[in-house]
Amino acid sequence: MTRPLSTLIHACFACLIATTLLAQPPAGDDLLKQGEEKLRAGDLNGALDIYERAAKTNPSSTQAHLQAGIVLDLLGRYNDARKHLTEAIQTASTREEKDRADRTMAMSYAFSRDCKAAEEYQKKVYDRRIADKDYDGAAEIANELARVCLESDAVDRAEQWYRTGHEQALKADLKPAEKDLWDFRWEHAQARIAARRGNAPEAQTHVAAAKQLLDKGTNPNQAPFYPYLVGYVAFYGGDYKTALAELQKGNQEDPFILSLIAQTYEKLGDKEQATATYRKVLESTAHNPTGAFARPLAQKKVGTN
Repeated sequence: MTRPLSTLIHACFACLIATTLLAQPPAGDDLLKQGEEKLRAGDLNGALDIYERAAKTNPSSTQAHLQAGIVLDLLGRYNDARKHLTEAIQTASTREEKDRADRTMAMSYAFSRDCKAAEEYQKKVYDRRIADKDYDGAAEIANELARVCLESDAVDRAEQWYRTGHEQALKADLKPAEKDLWDFRWEHAQARIAARRGNAPEAQTHVAAAKQLLDKGTNPNQAPFYPYLVGYVAFYGGDYKTALAELQKGNQEDPFILSLIAQTYEKLGDKEQATATYRKVLESTAHNPTGAFARPLAQKKVGTN
């Protein structure tokens, strides 16, 4: 039986609407994109408003809670951040989501220099990688946690985790260049640990060992980390002129290096340059160890979020 033309028109119109709706991203995804744009533009409060709306619109959105937590950390509102990050951990369903949620919570505690609390969450990721026999991946997590502990003044715990990271890495099927890389990281870590303990001779021994590994030429992409190391050791050894000269050779987009430069300017009595450098730190929205220790100090020094 032939259907009336009006019925066919209505049916086609309904199909068109359905097709259009299917082609459009869900409202939550659209909000996440808007939030990302605000974050890239440095509008933290604007980004937070959007991410919180996304989380309210879709309470089971792990991504929305993660992003809201990250922005709240950047604003220095750590307790509020951890409420969202707890939701992210609870809603995470895939392995990737679980790892990211736990690591993000660990970084939240890095912002408040709490090695012990960060370890609670970072170790979950580490244990999952060990269970998978992903030794290289486990080593990366161990080193990340070690750095959190070192800059949280838990130096002994940092040494334990750096050692663990190196040991796990060596269990992987490493090529010669990869072994050199992990040996370089271990010497780099030991130099910084010695510097934080005030043991300048030991620190210099490890700096020299790191340079020897770098000079083999097997890991040229690690070269930028050497002046940062020399500057770090010089800073904690009280040689501020050397520290400034070396740190300025490092990555000037790295908020942690910028923070060390700002602190060095303070030690040298140059308050104007110190303040200007702290302001550069605040241009970064990094939610990782480099940002976790640089941003809170810069906020305190400049007096703004």
